[in-house]
Amino acid sequence: MLALRLARGAHPLVLLRRLLVAAASAGVGFLLLCTLGYAVGHPGESQAALTRLAWCALPLAATVHFAVAVARTDPATRPRPGLSAIGLGPARLAAVAAASTAVSCTLGSAVALLVFLHLRGDLTGLPFDGASAELLGAGRPLPVAGALTLLAVVPVVASTCAALTLRPRRKAVLDDDPDTAEAADAAPPSGLPWGVALVALGLAVEMYASRGRGGGAAALPLPGGLGGGPVGVLAGWTLTAVGLAVAGPGLTHLTGRLLQAFRPGVTRLLAGRALMDEARRIGRPLGVACAVASATIGATTLYGPGGTQPFGPLTGLGAALVMTCTTATLLTAALESRQTRVSTKDALLRLGASASVLRLAVTVRALALLAVFAPLTWAVAELAALPLRR
Repeated sequence: MLALRLARGAHPLVLLRRLLVAAASAGVGFLLLCTLGYAVGHPGESQAALTRLAWCALPLAATVHFAVAVARTDPATRPRPGLSAIGLGPARLAAVAAASTAVSCTLGSAVALLVFLHLRGDLTGLPFDGASAELLGAGRPLPVAGALTLLAVVPVVASTCAALTLRPRRKAVLDDDPDTAEAADAAPPSGLPWGVALVALGLAVEMYASRGRGGGAAALPLPGGLGGGPVGVLAGWTLTAVGLAVAGPGLTHLTGRLLQAFRPGVTRLLAGRALMDEARRIGRPLGVACAVASATIGATTLYGPGGTQPFGPLTGLGAALVMTCTTATLLTAALESRQTRVSTKDALLRLGASASVLRLAVTVRALALLAVFAPLTWAVAELAALPLRR
């Protein structure tokens, strides 16, 4: 009930972010229900149904990542003086954030169920002249328990991840102990070697697995009629994507250090120090966005306008969900970074810093990140797609 009251009195921008979470949850719920409909309509193709269900993990992960980012930036769940006195301590606020996330995701799941039933013809007859009848298993009874179980996946996983992310121990470290917080912010130089190692390992696995393509290597089907690819190549892509996500904070921290090298001025000092302080907050979404962008570039190169296999409708929906949620997560992280630096900005303005210098520092930060991550994304995409071009 408290989560509903906070949602009703929230700022319009906060409500918009929650509605975006609900929309993403609706998309994932629809994909999961389509998998169930395919399994009902094709009882003899259980392996294909399981493959479709496995590929739903990508948009599910992107949606959960976005939901957690929105929960982190929710003003209603931010600790403030006096809240502990009325029983709203850090633990209770984490529970409120989890409940708000669950409400948004449940709303999206309900919309997904209504759309799915409408397209199946269970509500008002088959729309679009029955074009989606075979895809959704129209005319066959839908297992209610299975549908409700699939629809509960997004709310349960998203709310659990939000509660774990905002648990009191982490908030105490970042808010109450400046020395520990500084050490935590310095921890991203440590993830860079692991990320580079994972990227290199993933590319090596792809190159090795691509040698067996013509020799009957085991193939894992791709969604949407894209054929299939060797399991080793797809595993290499996965390792590469994980490596980029792990290396994101370290690359952001390193970019901040490079900005401050070689006799920096005030602008470069401010920009570099801000990147170092916010490496953990914005580095991980940047790494994930880099991984998604590289996979998109590689897939477009292989299956784009010049390719022979177009994207299917459900594959397009899943890809759109992943890209949209990744971009929204990155923008949400940037907004969170801006909110956390309000006090620093006000202090600099009181000390005599001009607003133009602060704006220029923000521009320098953005250009520096673009200069580091854009070539990296292109290079990884080209190297990852190279084995499949042979």
